[in-house]
Amino acid sequence: MTQSKAFNALIPAVLFLLLSIPLMGLQLNQGQIIPTVTLQDNSTLVGIAFSTGFIFLFQLVREKIPFNGSSISNLISSPAQRVPSLHKHDSFKKILTVLLIASLFIWPLFSSRGAVDLGIHILIYVLLGLGLNVVVGLAGLLDLGFVGFYAVGAYGYALLNQYFGLDFWTCLLFSGALAALFGFILGFPVLRLRGDYLAIVTLGFGEIIRILLNNWSGLTGGPNGIGQIPPATLFGIEFSRNASEGGTTFHELLGISYSGSHKVIFLYLIALVITLLTVWVINRLRNMPIGRAWEALREDDIACQSLGMNKTTIKLSAFTIGAMFAGLAGTLFAARMSHISPESFTFIESAMILAIVVLGGMGSQFGVILAAIIIASLPELVRDFEQYRMLMFGVMMVVMMAWRPQGLMPMKRPHIEMRKKELEERAHEAPEATNTRKAQAA
Repeated sequence: MTQSKAFNALIPAVLFLLLSIPLMGLQLNQGQIIPTVTLQDNSTLVGIAFSTGFIFLFQLVREKIPFNGSSISNLISSPAQRVPSLHKHDSFKKILTVLLIASLFIWPLFSSRGAVDLGIHILIYVLLGLGLNVVVGLAGLLDLGFVGFYAVGAYGYALLNQYFGLDFWTCLLFSGALAALFGFILGFPVLRLRGDYLAIVTLGFGEIIRILLNNWSGLTGGPNGIGQIPPATLFGIEFSRNASEGGTTFHELLGISYSGSHKVIFLYLIALVITLLTVWVINRLRNMPIGRAWEALREDDIACQSLGMNKTTIKLSAFTIGAMFAGLAGTLFAARMSHISPESFTFIESAMILAIVVLGGMGSQFGVILAAIIIASLPELVRDFEQYRMLMFGVMMVVMMAWRPQGLMPMKRPHIEMRKKELEERAHEAPEATNTRKAQAA
């Protein structure tokens, strides 16, 4: 019995060793004509050996550890169980929400330009996660090509500005509407599909969009993409150093010196306002009949149809609304980067957005926001993490699915809780009622 336990503990340790040595233990030297492979420094090898031994020991004694998966699940339970006062006092929640939103608006004034730019990056992923959460989390439709709508929004802004000279705000509306139209069109081929078949079709849609952008060189610029995308303006006021012909710059209007951070702060505020509006709109939709219909479709589409609901309308509305938010995020991305190419909209982006929804908790807005902050900020804050980002994503997904399959902050469903005294009274009344019925029958 002991030998079998040791053998079972040895398997994951050996697998970790075989995977970590090629990924972290070897180094490719290209200084010579023929590249050579050498071992990393001693500290890296010691770390790999220590991690391998830790995995072996943990697997060997894991059954004797009382702090198992259920304990972890109870530890990171929902805020309603850990902090009940936040749900009992609505006024405190409102004050806390107002203070949090106010701090998000004031924070850029005291931060560096790099930090504010990172904030824009995070808000874009929050917006993408909220959009996909409508499709996957609320409606239960597995979409692996969500990055296609993201690309439609970004290229919509670039092409409309390049060929028609439209400004940022006009393109923001048109790009959102164009992405919604693509979502509506995609909804028709997948009306009769679900599960793996739906995922395959949406994956194909995302790849079609990317290949089309890559090969239609006359319109999209092909692999080179589109550059010189203008930033956002405020009622015609530009945030550049020099204004265009007939225009006015922000620093000249206020009589202050020019700073490159003005443009970044303004785009951050736009992204923050759009994200807050998105959260508000989705919250309102969840409480409306269309939101209840999405949840009914997610739980059981056959029962949903048997209740007289139109599955066609429900699926099309989910794809359309989710794609619209992705189009808005794409417009913000194009304005932030000033240059876009098809390489920015690969399948990896769809996988990251889906990971945000799954890790945060499908259907939970707060969980999606939290997961988007973690996933989008870690590669930027820790540069060493960039090389092993996908490896860390895989480890994170495995850990979450093993110990917390419902996500970091699972969606709260409305329910009614009975008081303890009422439950005890009913428990005492039930045997008495049973004895009365038996006496009457006798």
